[in-house]
Amino acid sequence: MNRIRKLALGIVVVAPLVAGGFIAQERATQDGGRLLGQVLDLVQSRFVDSIDEAMLYEKAARGLVGQLQDPYSELFSPHQLTQFNTTTGGRYGGLGMSIEDQRDRGTVVAKVFHNTPAEQAGILEGDIIIAIDTLSTRGWSNGRVADSLRGTPGSKVSVTFARPGVPEPIKNTFTRAVVRVPAVAYAITFDGIGYLPLDNFNESSTRDITAAVRKFQSENAKGLILDLRRNPGGYLDQALSISNLFLPQGVQVASVRGRGAEPQVYQAREKPIAAEMPIVILIDQYSASAAEIVAGALQDHDRALVLGATSFGKGLVQTMYNLDGGYALKMTTGKWYTPAGRSIQKERKLLPDGQYVEVHPDSLESDSARRARPTYKSTAGRTLYGGGAITPDIFVKPDTFTTPEQAFLRATAPKAQEIYVAIYVLAQEMKDKVKPDFQVQPAWREDLYSRLKKKGVEIDKPLYDGAARYIDREIERRVARLAFGDSAVRRRTLADDPQLQRAIDILKKNPSTRELIALASSQAKR
Repeated sequence: MNRIRKLALGIVVVAPLVAGGFIAQERATQDGGRLLGQVLDLVQSRFVDSIDEAMLYEKAARGLVGQLQDPYSELFSPHQLTQFNTTTGGRYGGLGMSIEDQRDRGTVVAKVFHNTPAEQAGILEGDIIIAIDTLSTRGWSNGRVADSLRGTPGSKVSVTFARPGVPEPIKNTFTRAVVRVPAVAYAITFDGIGYLPLDNFNESSTRDITAAVRKFQSENAKGLILDLRRNPGGYLDQALSISNLFLPQGVQVASVRGRGAEPQVYQAREKPIAAEMPIVILIDQYSASAAEIVAGALQDHDRALVLGATSFGKGLVQTMYNLDGGYALKMTTGKWYTPAGRSIQKERKLLPDGQYVEVHPDSLESDSARRARPTYKSTAGRTLYGGGAITPDIFVKPDTFTTPEQAFLRATAPKAQEIYVAIYVLAQEMKDKVKPDFQVQPAWREDLYSRLKKKGVEIDKPLYDGAARYIDREIERRVARLAFGDSAVRRRTLADDPQLQRAIDILKKNPSTRELIALASSQAKR
């Protein structure tokens, strides 16, 4: 009998939808099984070279799963299953940094979290991981690097970094620790409007958001901006309970539909803590999974206006089937739907090179493309667009670089890490000398140019001067973060965030939920 576990994409756990197994389709199934058996028998007995029988069967099974053309269905070997269980269900330790794969440079440190082994060792954003223990990471996937960095809390791992401008590799031995990154790094107000950035859906998300909302209520905030941009998702129960903070008790939050099974409906179970507060939700193309569940639920029930760019479209449910020999099959068995019936999953197909692309990519600028998508109705009867992902009520493009800034970034791309390190060192020297209202001085930019030149980073001066706004902004952000924290950076960068600016402006002009939804309805009719 299959031993089944159920999980949803984005590290969410749900109850089983199907019992497993396959429906017999008599002749076709029998013929297909016979064909596979005959080929395997011939390969085993007649192929010119001897073949490991176990490996042959494993490769055949992997080929079968690959033919599903589903990026989230996967056959795990016993070793892979152990790693998967450690990182998704067990208690594991890490170093306290996020990483990203940059094809031309390898695996790069994207962010270092406060009070973690990585920060204590002096690791910088932009450092390149070149070895873990005695193994070079050249050619490794981002997932393999991440899995190798994780382990039992208290265990040790040796990591070697390359840092441009430093001639020798930097080698550190870390003691892994349980890293708890807050879901809400800060909560601040802009002109009486609460701003709440939610980075992920972890075990503390609902608690963090509840505390922030109550803080805003005590300050008589006139509205709330829930920022889900770049939020990759996380725990389903947190998405449901966060939605419940703003939705009436008993209404549907989301549902799961699978083949041959009744839909599983999730409802708001508690009374909301902020039933009337006007809300604008910010999303972008990186908002996924649990973030889309929250945005879709509040949009469908006319509880929030959604602004930004169309979300990622990750709404699949996986079932984990434990197999003989310690293997396991993680297979897609269902999809998430919003209360109005919109599928969150955006259709994608597998290309020959192994990349997945959207079958019907949409455009911020194309009203005709949006109108071609299936439509649904919100609780109040306004038009909502389906076809996968969450479509915002109001499209607003993010800030873009000027032509001179783009030219500077292209020209300096090979030296990006050297520039980053130089800015970081300059900011470290300035952080204790500045006041909260500091302004970047032209002399700081000139000082940076001199430092780069001494390090052998040659940049054409007119090109450098043409990117003065961008360079000053990078210096300002780094100094502000080191001196006063992330919230200080957000306050200072408001002028560079047209999506956040638009949200604040909308809440000022539409101080009630009814007015927000009326605005959203007028946008849908355009």
